[in-house]
Amino acid sequence: MMKIEELILETTAIEQQYEFYTQILNLKVVEKSTTSFSIKAGTSILTFKYNKNAKTYHFAFNIPANKIEEALCWLKERVVVMDVEGKPIANFKAWNAVAIYFYDKANNIVEFIARKNLKQETKQRFDSSQILNVSEIGIPTSNIELLYSEINKIKEIAIFDDGFDRFCALGDEEGLFILIDKNKKKWYPQDDIVYSSPFEIKGTFNFKFNGEKIESTL
Repeated sequence: MMKIEELILETTAIEQQYEFYTQILNLKVVEKSTTSFSIKAGTSILTFKYNKNAKTYHFAFNIPANKIEEALCWLKERVVVMDVEGKPIANFKAWNAVAIYFYDKANNIVEFIARKNLKQETKQRFDSSQILNVSEIGIPTSNIELLYSEINKIKEIAIFDDGFDRFCALGDEEGLFILIDKNKKKWYPQDDIVYSSPFEIKGTFNFKFNGEKIESTL
């Protein structure tokens, strides 16, 4: 299984983001400075670093397969949940998964996704402690096939869904890189503008994305 141990993103709103993830989503602080902070999200660490030129991202957290309705109620007390074709929960039949979307304070698209194939269920009432891990990061590009080749050179990775035209998911249900052609597609579910935002990832794959190319950090 593909593991995302740490995802490092940039933001223009470091204090607002800190308040959002610690006070609204109630995630535990791992480390904090004046220009960055890290929070614990299940088995993953999510880090934000200040950059005055930062743009937005699209990323996801796995939650238990049987907790989507409880997660929806929990989120509605804290954030505005996005509308997905007239409903608050997206149903991805091909992936045997359901998902909820909302914005954080920097307008990143954040997703809670319950993947039934993982069979990770719990009887505990949903709260932030039920977040399992960071499971997806969107990577915009103008050449999906080329970016796939760059990632595959670092370590072999399977194509999870689709192909090289508009959208390609790489990895598995534990961790996915969501490659999209930024010239052909906008972010689901509300057609947000796609930005090629730099990030760093640690885990099964260790690399930096500078907005265009992949650079291994091993």
